[in-house]
Order: sequence, then structure tokens, then C-alpha cells
Amino acid sequence: MSTTIPTPTQHRRNGGDLVVESLAALGAGTVFGLPGQHALGVFDALRRSTLRYVGLRVENNAGFAADAYARTTHGVAPLLVSTGPGALMTLAALQEAAAGSAAVLAIGSQVPLAGMGGGRHGYLHELTDQSASFRGVVKSVHTARTASQIPSAVAAAWESALSAPHGPVWLEIPQDVLLAEADVPPVSELAVRPKALLPRPELIAAAATRLTEARRPVILAGGGVVRAGAEAELLALAEQLRAPVATTFGGKGAFPWEHPLSLQSWLEDRYTTTFLEDADTLLVVGSGLGELSSNYHTFRPLGRVVQIEADLGKLESNHAALGIHADARAALAALVKEVGEREPRDAGRAEDAGAPGPRAGAVGPPTPEAAVSDLLARVRDRIAGQHLDLEQQVLASVRDALPDGAVSCWDMTILAYWAWSAFDPRRTNALHSAQGAGGLGYGFPAALGAAVADPARPVLAVSGDGGAMYSIAELATARQYDLPVTWLIVDDGGYGILREYMTDAFGAPTATELTRPDFVALAESFGVPAVRTAPDRLRTDLAAALAAPGPSVVVLPAHLRMFAPTHLDS
Repeated sequence: MSTTIPTPTQHRRNGGDLVVESLAALGAGTVFGLPGQHALGVFDALRRSTLRYVGLRVENNAGFAADAYARTTHGVAPLLVSTGPGALMTLAALQEAAAGSAAVLAIGSQVPLAGMGGGRHGYLHELTDQSASFRGVVKSVHTARTASQIPSAVAAAWESALSAPHGPVWLEIPQDVLLAEADVPPVSELAVRPKALLPRPELIAAAATRLTEARRPVILAGGGVVRAGAEAELLALAEQLRAPVATTFGGKGAFPWEHPLSLQSWLEDRYTTTFLEDADTLLVVGSGLGELSSNYHTFRPLGRVVQIEADLGKLESNHAALGIHADARAALAALVKEVGEREPRDAGRAEDAGAPGPRAGAVGPPTPEAAVSDLLARVRDRIAGQHLDLEQQVLASVRDALPDGAVSCWDMTILAYWAWSAFDPRRTNALHSAQGAGGLGYGFPAALGAAVADPARPVLAVSGDGGAMYSIAELATARQYDLPVTWLIVDDGGYGILREYMTDAFGAPTATELTRPDFVALAESFGVPAVRTAPDRLRTDLAAALAAPGPSVVVLPAHLRMFAPTHLDS
């Protein structure tokens, strides 16, 4: 059963119009989605709006595209989908958006009002409680049951998505409310005030005392710094304190890669873990010190920890700390001011005390900058001893081929795991990956979303052959909208990282080997130019694809390996 779609007549404004008018009034310019029967009222209203619609072929991929659009713009990305299966298909993407603090406003339809409430009336797509499926994934859940509720519900959802920490929200509206005539004036203005999450002054003062008195301060910067746009404040504080800075995988780009104080992102390296442990005061900004950021929970700080985190649930969730519940930018700006107003640090203190050394009790190099240089040299030496020349060659070729101003989006694949540690994004907010929730299929649809946000720049997507199969349908999307996305598919005939994990753990892999298509021929069938390359030609072929207009595919048959883990013997 479903509400009958009205026959074409002279249009009278309905609930769908209120949705798109509300989005436009809040500043939206682009919406992503995929239509379905219950949602046709809002999709029809798009025809009468100024909003740009970008339609993908699978709802999950539409969610990934919206995620990257939100990350790239630091704004809200509306996502329009239908009821039941269409709604549920977004959950994996919304989990990634939650993990990555991407402000996705997902708007789904519902069965007609008469079917809501769990009565099991047998409507098409009916769920006993659709919104319950989203409550454990998104920041907030909203429902509009009448036309007059729609503008306020959209505004409340928008405000929630943009309040620190940014994150996805879910709003659902019944089919008959979207279709019914709305006796409500057109929406011309909506005011939202995302909640400012400011630090408490006494906590800033205490943190500044600990940092300025520390002899070996170190900073770990997470994704919260990037989402808050706090890179300038982080740089200023690090230089004030002469504190080495490591970035988490989600925080890549938060600190200049080649800065003398940059520890880069080698967090799955025991040398780096030890360096962070040996700080007498470690400032953690925008990270919950979760599994990947703590080298699989082997991190054991010997000194004191100060943690700045906008997500209250992550504050001191893994380690005791002076916890500051605040937006990263606001807290870092306050710390820069507080530290700057204090007596300058004794110029000889760092030299006399030594920067973090190999282990407590050992005197390290004479300056923080020398300590950073020494650490990175030891990391390079460790990698060099593992005969991973092919992997380093491939990653270097990708870096050389990618223009400095370009964005890259990485799926869950071995080359991406290398990139988390070893890739210099060369600009802030320029590398996005699915390392938050860890689901397959992120890279290509995310790259499409990033390209929609900034079509003047080429965008690189990186997938393995297994992850690529999640997103093949979106080659049609790339061609339809002529988006400047180059998709690098590293084809090793299976789920490569799972093959490694299973071989290491059980002696042989199971369910990891895949029959896959001819990716070049498949891309060409969509009208997308494609080339099969090799490691020695990758730099040239990838650069040419990125320089060409519109979408393209580069396929690299290669069996890459991961560098050895360092957490297993800890």
C-alpha cells in the first residue's frame, strides 16, 4: 500500500517544496541522493528550486559523496533518500561520517502517517521503527509529521550537524506530508546558531601551566583539528612551545609535513609510540586515542596527558588526562593566547633536558628539532630493512603525479594504509579516507563528492580491486556529471590486506581471492577513458589522467605488502 502519486496538474506547494526551500534558506547549494517512491514529493520539488542535485546509483555511495563534500567544504551536505531499503542503505556511510565528523544531513521519507507507530500495516518499505535504526549511528534523529513542522525540523537538524563536533543527522518525513498541499508561506529565511563549544578558562590556564613547565612537551593532533579548521592555531602553539607534533591518520594535513617539528604520521611504529610515551606532557587535540592512534592500544604514557576533545564520550575514554571538552580551534586559540602571555621559556631548558629519548632515563638529542629528525631517520631505517621498495615506489609515484592542490580520497586498501603513515597531503583538508569506520567502497564516491565541491581541481580516488567493486556503478555518475576524478585501482585479485592478516594468523587465506572484471574495458563501457599501467609507468600515466578533463581510470596490477606491525610484541 502507498499514497497515490497525484496526476500532473498546476502545482500547488507541498511538503516537498518546504524541504527544498528550507535547505536553500539555510545556505545549501547542492544536495546528493537517490529517489524512491515515498520520497518523490521532495525530488519533484527540486525542479522548482535553485539547488543542484547530484544523483548517485547506490544510497551508500551517495552518503560517501555527501561525507566528502561536507569535509571538503566544512559545511553541511544534504542527502535525500527514500524509505526502508533506501534509508537503511545509508547506514554504513553515516557511520563513517560520524567517525570522521562530517556534517551530513540525511533526509529520508517515511510510510504515510497512518502506517507509523509500529502498527505493521503492510505499507511498502515499512519498518517497525525506522528511526531506531539510526539512533546508534548519527548525532540526532528528527521527525516532521506536518507541513508546518518541516522548516523547523530541517533547521534543527542542520544546527545539530554543524554543532561541534560536526556529524551526521537523520530527519524523516512521511510520504503523505511531502505530497500534501502546504498552507504555509514560502520559506525565505531560517536562522540557526550551531552551539559554540568553548573551553573553560581554568582548564586552559591549567593546561598552559603544564605545557610551559614541561621539559619535553609533545603534541598529537587528530581529525578534530582538521574538521575545526584549527591548523594555524596548532602551528602557532607548537612553535611557541617548540613541541614536536605527530598527526593521527584522520588528522593528516593538520601540521606541515616537512616542518622541523613534524613527527609526521607514523603511528603504527613503535619508535613513534615510545616518543609520545616519553613526553612529560602530551597534548592530544581532536583525538580519542583510539585503536589506530594508540598503535593498537599499546600506548602507555609515562608523563601527564592534556586532552582537548569536542566529543564528550571520547574525553578520557582511553587514558586519564586533564580533559578539556571544547572545539579544537577555540581551545588552541585560547592556549596560544595564554601561553603567549606567560614568561618566555628558558632558551636552554630544552637543550639541557633533552627531548624524548628511546626510553625513560635516557638523554635524547639536544633539541626538539634534532629529536624529530632522529626519530624519522630510525623509522626510515626500519622500513628500509623490510625490502618494500615496490610499495614505496608506488606511493612516491602517486605523490609525484598528484598536483599539490589536489584532493585525494582513499578506500580501505593496502596502498591507503601506507598513505596513512607515509603520504604528504601537501595542503590541509586534502586527504580523506574511511579509516574512521573502516568500511569498503569509500574512495571513489567520496572523490565524486569532493569534485562536486571544487570542480576546478582534479581529485584522485584510490581503491583496491575488492573495494572498487562496491562502487563500479558510480562510473555512470562520474560520466553523467563529467567530474574530474581519476580512479586508481590497485588490482591484486583479492582482498589484499585480509589475505595478509589470514596468512599471518592461520597460515593460509580463506575467502579472500576474487574473480574480477577487466577494469579497463569496464570503465570504457561507461565512456570513461582507462589505461592499464605498471609501477615504472605509474607516475606518467597517472599524471596524464589527472591532467585530462573529466573522469578517468588507471589500473595497476600489483601485489603490495604492508610494513611489519610493531604492536604485537609490546
